[in-house]
Amino acid sequence: MPKPLSLPFDPIARADELWKRRWGPAPSMAAITSIMRAHQILLSQVDAVVKPYGLTFARYEALVLLTFSRAGRLPMSKIGERLMVHPTSVTNTVDRLQRAGLVTKGPNPEDGRGTLASITDKGREVCDAATRDLMAMDFGLSSYDDAQCDAIFSLLRPLRVAADDFDDPA
Repeated sequence: MPKPLSLPFDPIARADELWKRRWGPAPSMAAITSIMRAHQILLSQVDAVVKPYGLTFARYEALVLLTFSRAGRLPMSKIGERLMVHPTSVTNTVDRLQRAGLVTKGPNPEDGRGTLASITDKGREVCDAATRDLMAMDFGLSSYDDAQCDAIFSLLRPLRVAADDFDDPA
């Protein structure tokens, strides 16, 4: 797919100017629009890197989560909780990974109604290879140094706390 031509101006800054004229200042409008555009850019870049492995970033995240578990397996409910996605999304993600031979699914011996997802050897290999490629391109954030990445993380943390993503001990 060819890259679209760059505009001769910043459309978000232009929208901000027009917004101010019509409704008054709203720095949050320019901020959210910038965040949403950044999300589009980053998701496109990381999906392009993981696509050759038959993955999307969501499937990659699920594989990584499974590699972080001690035994390489987690209950489906735990995957949804950790990735902060709806159970239907977890099922869809894990089913696709299973069809690709990257995970297996089976009954959870500790929960008669639950299902465990387990990463396969092939899943570990794919996860490691995709991780090397993503790290080589700094997950799309090569325009920023480490301190700036830390600052981005810190700036977005209060939003996540306010959304009750996790208990903030601070």
